Amino acid sequence: MSKQPFSINGRKIGNAYPPYVIAEMSANHNGDIQNAYRIIDMAKRAGADAVKMQTYTAETLTLDCDLPDFQLTEGLWAGRTLFELYQEAFTPWAWHKPLFEYAQQQDITIFSSPFDSTAVDLLEDLNAPAYKIASFEAIDLPLIQYVAQTGKPMIISTGMADENEIQEAIEAARAGGCSQLAILHCVSGYPAPAEDYHLNTLVDMQTRFQLPVGLSDHTLENITAITSIALGACIVEKHVTLDRQGCGPDDSFSLEEGGLVELCRGVKTAWQALGQVNYGRKSSEQGNAQFRRSLYFVKDIMAGDIVTNEHIKSIRPGYGIAPKYRDQVIGQRAPVNIKRGTAVKNNWFKLGEWNGL
Repeated sequence: MSKQPFSINGRKIGNAYPPYVIAEMSANHNGDIQNAYRIIDMAKRAGADAVKMQTYTAETLTLDCDLPDFQLTEGLWAGRTLFELYQEAFTPWAWHKPLFEYAQQQDITIFSSPFDSTAVDLLEDLNAPAYKIASFEAIDLPLIQYVAQTGKPMIISTGMADENEIQEAIEAARAGGCSQLAILHCVSGYPAPAEDYHLNTLVDMQTRFQLPVGLSDHTLENITAITSIALGACIVEKHVTLDRQGCGPDDSFSLEEGGLVELCRGVKTAWQALGQVNYGRKSSEQGNAQFRRSLYFVKDIMAGDIVTNEHIKSIRPGYGIAPKYRDQVIGQRAPVNIKRGTAVKNNWFKLGEWNGL
C-alpha cells in the first residue's frame, strides 16, 4: 500500500479515505453544452467527487486524412475516419471556462485529460486542479513531462501499457516535477468484458510501483469497479451519460444517473466493509451475544451433590459459563440448591484454564 501523499482540491485520496469517484463526461454532451451542464448536475447529485472532461481538437489528435491508417473498420466507431470521430466527439474549447465555472458553483471538482501541450496551456489558464493522462497517451512521455511541470496532481491511465511502459511514464512524470501521482488499471475496450480486467493486477501495481492505484472501468456494470476497492483501488473512474440510448460515441457503455448513484454508494460501502483487522465483538453483535451457547443446569440438584453429565448441558442462551468448562464442572459439588433452567455461574466452581484439544 502506497504511503505517497495524494489529494485533489483538498480532498485526500488513498486507502485510508473513501474512494474517489470520477464521472467521465467524455463526448456524452453530444455537442450540446446544456447536456454538459446537466451531466455536471447529475454527477453532483449522484455523489461523485469529480467530473472529468477531455481537452483536444480533431487537429491536435490526428490528420484529416482518409488513407487506410486513418480509417476505423471495427468496433463502435467503424466506418469513420479518426478525424471524423474526434470532430464529432470533442468538447469545444470555448466551453471549458463556463463549464469550469459552473462546476465550481455546484461545488464539484472538475478537471480534464489534455492531449497536447496547447490543451495543458488552456487548462492552466483555468487553474485546473489536476490532470489525467488517457491510456492512449500513456506512452507520450513528452506530454507527461509537460503536464508534470505544472506541479499539479496527475493520474495516469495504463490501458494497453506493459510494466516497462508504466514505469517509463512514472519516471517521466517524476522527471518533470510531479510529486503527486496515481495510476489507474484500465482495459481500453469500449465496452470491456469483466474477465479482461484481471483485478489482481491492482495488488501487484501497488507493490511494484508504490503509488496510489485505481480503476478506469469500461465494463457495462458496477461489479468490477466495486470489487476493485477490496484489492486496493482508491480511485474509480467511469463514463457517465444522460441517456445510454443517446447515440453519441460513448453513450452505449456509460452509466446513467441511477447507475452512478449505485457506483458511488457501492464503492463507499465496499471501502467501509474493509475496515481494519479486528477480531473483537462488533457493535451490531452486542445484542446477539445472549444467543451464544453456554452451560445450564437441565436437572435439579441439591447442595453438596456431585454434578454429573445428566445435570448440565450446553444450550442457548449465553448467560452461563462457556461450554469449554463442562468437563471441569462435572465431578464438583453443587454449592447451593440449584433448579433446572439455571445458568452455571463461574463463581460456583473451581475453574482453571481450559486444557481441551
